[in-house]
Amino acid sequence: MKALMIQGTGSNVGKSLLVAGLCRAVRRRGLSVAPFKPQNMSNNAAVTVDGGEIGRAQALQALACGLEPLTDMNPVLLKPETDTGAQVVVQGKRLTTVRARDYSALRPQLMASVLGSFNRLKAVHDLVIVEGAGSPAEVNLRRGDIANMGFARAVGVPVILAGDIDRGGVIAQIVGTQAVLDPEDAAMVAGFLINKFRGDPTLFDDGYRLIESRTGWRGFGVLPYFGDAAKLPAEDALDLRGASGGGPLKIACLGLSRIANFDDLDPLKLEPAVNLIMVRAGEAIPGDTDLVIIPGSKSTRGDLAYLRAQGWDIDLAAHVRRGGHVLGICGGYQMLGHSISDPAGIEGEAGETPGLGLLDVTTVMTPDKRLTCTAAVHAATGTPMEGYEIHIGRTEGPARARPFAHVGEDPEGATSDDGRIAGSYLHGMFTGDAFRAAFLARLGARSVASYGAAVETVLDALADHMEAHLDIDGLLDLAR
Repeated sequence: MKALMIQGTGSNVGKSLLVAGLCRAVRRRGLSVAPFKPQNMSNNAAVTVDGGEIGRAQALQALACGLEPLTDMNPVLLKPETDTGAQVVVQGKRLTTVRARDYSALRPQLMASVLGSFNRLKAVHDLVIVEGAGSPAEVNLRRGDIANMGFARAVGVPVILAGDIDRGGVIAQIVGTQAVLDPEDAAMVAGFLINKFRGDPTLFDDGYRLIESRTGWRGFGVLPYFGDAAKLPAEDALDLRGASGGGPLKIACLGLSRIANFDDLDPLKLEPAVNLIMVRAGEAIPGDTDLVIIPGSKSTRGDLAYLRAQGWDIDLAAHVRRGGHVLGICGGYQMLGHSISDPAGIEGEAGETPGLGLLDVTTVMTPDKRLTCTAAVHAATGTPMEGYEIHIGRTEGPARARPFAHVGEDPEGATSDDGRIAGSYLHGMFTGDAFRAAFLARLGARSVASYGAAVETVLDALADHMEAHLDIDGLLDLAR
């Protein structure tokens, strides 16, 4: 065997973090290891070196392996656009948009792409660590499954089932999963582990033995809660913390309903001088905010309507009158202009939506998606910066004569006359220490963090944590 699969008893039980930690632990043992997730659902995507996009969690897992992210690491990515529909990205490129009820008919066609990607990774690495999606207990979705047991049985990979004790009922999570699985699916499960334990783990000894006796599955350990996980990029919008830091510079990010690529915020969370808050539905933008960030969105016109429904347009106007700063990133940049037009109905119903009118630009949605890593120079400070673009639409207008940055000789983004309002298509701009320091200095704050080093330190600490509490040797023996 050259693979091992981590499935969960539900969504958000910590599968992505477990895979990242395992990847780092295996890499430190001198093995070549790669992450793989057959199907992911997330609007937090990363641009790959081969010109596609994958889930942000797989990009973090690739970093844990010491690899550049590749589209093969997440061959099927679903990006929700509405409550009932999602864009389907296959091996990095948009295939179609489907309603949830129609996706089940599409899944069997995607298995060939999934298996092709997996086999390519398996051919060049000592070990592939696979992450499931959701839970195999969702047996109503079993037919045509490519994410959990359907994939596991197709390639014969052993499965470890992870339960989340922090949410309660972990015994029922694991025993109940076995109870509803088809016997042939249950036979793929080689063991279980308990994640996110708080307190004295010996208090769970009886429960642990009960799971072993009821299921016949081998236990691979109880993993205590890892608090530093909050310092790593989050993939799910549910993981976004309400606030972080307590510094004098207050930055408020609007919690849009279809927020996308919100890992833009992660480097700011680690800055001691920054107090970063997420403004939730029904909350007002605090009056003492220095900078408001309007983040990316998977449904720009829909989220612009959502923004207005919260009254944030009124709050933003007051913020600007007080002399505050605004930064719109990607979809947020498009919202800052006079209008957003979608004549072909690419993001939903065709039409045009008035923008916030804070930048003298307009946007027209186009079918071509721009996916690229970009090196630029910040116009206001002359600081080199790096980021990535992952968007549809073209934005033009007089404010483009005052660009946010320069990409070679070309302008990127736009700023207002006084420089307090800016928009850019560059995601990930704050990961660069030099640019982040220059940007914060213009707002009166001093940067002291090294983001890349901080992430590497946390990944090493996560691997240490898992080595101390889980039977890593047993897991690797199972995979081999």
